[in-house]
Amino acid sequence: MKKTENTIYTMVIFSENKMGILARIVTNITRRHINIDSITSSVSSIEGIHRYTIVMKLSEERVRKLTAQIDKQVDVLKAFYYTNEEVVYQEIALYKIPAKSFYDGDSSEALVRKHNARVLSIESEYIVIEKTGHYRETEALLNDLRPFGIYEFVRSGRVVIVKPMERLNSYLASIEEGHEEA
Repeated sequence: MKKTENTIYTMVIFSENKMGILARIVTNITRRHINIDSITSSVSSIEGIHRYTIVMKLSEERVRKLTAQIDKQVDVLKAFYYTNEEVVYQEIALYKIPAKSFYDGDSSEALVRKHNARVLSIESEYIVIEKTGHYRETEALLNDLRPFGIYEFVRSGRVVIVKPMERLNSYLASIEEGHEEA
């Protein structure tokens, strides 16, 4: 696949969970007039290390330079970037729809099954449905639910696991080896 200016890259940044680091990372990106498609933050597999996942569309040269700049930030342990082929990813979407319209016919329950979604909450006024998947899958369910009415809709940012073994572990091990040799 030819990588163009519109290639989707997922940047994964590791740091200690320090106040202000996310603001500095976002400023570094927006200063370069790069739009962020999604951003998520969580703990990582290493205790005490925080993980930021940022999805952007840009050229490989720009993502490489941006990753190097973010990597230099104080409190950033390491930053990596990946193509869609190098990650396994999902998003979660929640849909709040009117209970009355949902139960007016059999098509609504069949629709939930068709999209491999699930009902999270049934209240007297509304139903909350959950769907995990890629953007196009959560968007397809949104479009199919529109005739029932949508009270509320929210979609998370991308959550990823990288296909190559997590490079942070290798990076930290190489630093440890360097300290032991000194």
